[in-house]
Amino acid sequence: MPVGTIPGRRRDVGGRHELGQNFLVDRRVVDHLVGYVPCDPLPVVELGPGDGVITDRLVADRPKKVTVVEIDPRRAERLRGRFRNRVRVVRGDMLSYRLDEPHHVVSNVPFGITTPLLRHLLGQRTWRSAALLLQWEVARKRAAIGGTTLLTASWWPWYDFALGGRVPSAAFRPRPSVDGGILLLARRPTALVPPGERAAYQRLVTAAFRGHRLVHAVRDVVPAARRWAANEDLPSTVRARDLTAQQWVSLHRAAAPRPRRSARSRR
Repeated sequence: MPVGTIPGRRRDVGGRHELGQNFLVDRRVVDHLVGYVPCDPLPVVELGPGDGVITDRLVADRPKKVTVVEIDPRRAERLRGRFRNRVRVVRGDMLSYRLDEPHHVVSNVPFGITTPLLRHLLGQRTWRSAALLLQWEVARKRAAIGGTTLLTASWWPWYDFALGGRVPSAAFRPRPSVDGGILLLARRPTALVPPGERAAYQRLVTAAFRGHRLVHAVRDVVPAARRWAANEDLPSTVRARDLTAQQWVSLHRAAAPRPRRSARSRR
């Protein structure tokens, strides 16, 4: 089955190399990516729309408010002319753009800024879901396929990470040297760790990733780490990358100081 391409003027196909842009030219991938945006009344924010291939599908399928954030002034102006009042076009940097209202996010992310963008999004509180097209291996790692990463583990109690599929490099112009992958993020309805404990939890995760063996790496924070591992039916050689979200929460609880009993209660 031939790859479906998005019609357009030849000079518009392909991204600016200094921005790390690889634009989608496969209709099936566009449909697949946009299909992950929930069909609810919340507005949608697209980061880095380029020539508007994904934007066009968003506008056609979802009668809701759509905002696009484009750093290239030339492309931003063309998007305004193309979509007019159907889309709000913001000329700006996706790494600094913020929204105060609840919304969903979709983006074909420039491969060179994947990690900075994830950190920027995870630090915000208003968005509800995100469908992000990243490098394949990066998407797998962030979705904890074959082991988790420091970034994913640091935010697991508040967000769910999942893999939405692989995208062949032939779906992009210019064609990158690696395939893409769709990473799906969703804010948990109920946090696994209270927001007020986020700093303590993330310090624990950072400490755990500093050593080869988790039990040794966190012994100053969790003195009973070896006992915790045994209770979780984990070997003492377990590594930080091998834990699930629930096991991270359990480890955090094991590290939490127990309330001190008063002298009267000990009698």
